[in-house]
Amino acid sequence: MKKPWTDFFNTLIENKIVEDIIILVLPFVFGAVVGSFLNVCIYRIPLGLSLVSPPSRCSSCGKHIPFYFNVPLLGYILLGGRCHYCKAPFSIRYPMVEALTGLFAAFLFNRYGVTAELFVYFALVSSLIVITFIDLDHKIIPDVISLPGIVVGFGASFFLDSPGVLDSGIGIVLGGGILFAIAAAYLLLTGKDGMGGGDIKLLAMIGAFVGWKGVIVTLLFSSFIGAVSGIAFMAVSGKGRKHAIPFGPFLASGALIYLFYGDFLIDWYIMKALGE
Repeated sequence: MKKPWTDFFNTLIENKIVEDIIILVLPFVFGAVVGSFLNVCIYRIPLGLSLVSPPSRCSSCGKHIPFYFNVPLLGYILLGGRCHYCKAPFSIRYPMVEALTGLFAAFLFNRYGVTAELFVYFALVSSLIVITFIDLDHKIIPDVISLPGIVVGFGASFFLDSPGVLDSGIGIVLGGGILFAIAAAYLLLTGKDGMGGGDIKLLAMIGAFVGWKGVIVTLLFSSFIGAVSGIAFMAVSGKGRKHAIPFGPFLASGALIYLFYGDFLIDWYIMKALGE
C-alpha cells in the first residue's frame, strides 16, 4: 500500500514540478549573489566610497567579514543576523535585498529563458532595487545609476524586439519630459521644488528600457501607489502633507508592474474601452 507522501512526490515528478523548481534555483542563486553586491552599492554609493575596496566589513567594529560568512542569505542565518566579532546586529535589509534580487532573477528566467531580454531586464531590475533603497535612506537618486542606465537601455533597444529604437527614444523624452513639466509647473505655482531632478532622470531611464507605453503605465501606477502610501503614512505618523516622501520607490514599483504585467494590463484596458 502506497503512503500518501509517496503519491504526492510521484505526482510532482510526473508533472515536472520538481524539475522546474530545480531549474529556477540556479537563477535564484545567481540573483542572490548579485543582490549581495547590490547591498554594497546601496551602502557605499551615497557615501562616495569604492565598490571594490575595502572588502566587506562590519560597519560597527570595522572587522573584515570572512568569505564563508559572506555567502548570500546563508551567511546572515549562520551569524544569527549579528557580527561574529562585536555581536552588533546586521540590518534585515541585507538578506531581504539578496532574496528579492534572487526572486526577480528566477521570475525573469522563467519568462525569458537565457536570452538578451533576461540580462537587459535583470540589469533594469537591479538598478531599480539599488535606487529604491538609496532613495528611502538618503532621498537621492544617484546620477551614477540613472544616467548610464539611460544609455544602456537605449543601446539595448538596438538588439531587442521590444522596445525598438524609436520606442525607446520616445520613452526617454516622454519620461523625462513629463516629470520635468510637472516639476516646472509646481515650481512656477508654488515657488518651491516639488520633485527632484533624480526622479526626472529615473523615469527617463525607465522609458529607455520599456518605451513610451511603459512610461505611461509606470507613471499611472506609481502615482496611485504613492498617493495611497502617502495617505497611509500621514494617518499613521500624524505628519502633514509637507513631509517629503521619496518618489523613486514608487516609480520603481510602477516600472516593475509594467515589466511583468504591462501587456496584460494594456490588453485588458483596450478590451474594456472597446466594451468587449
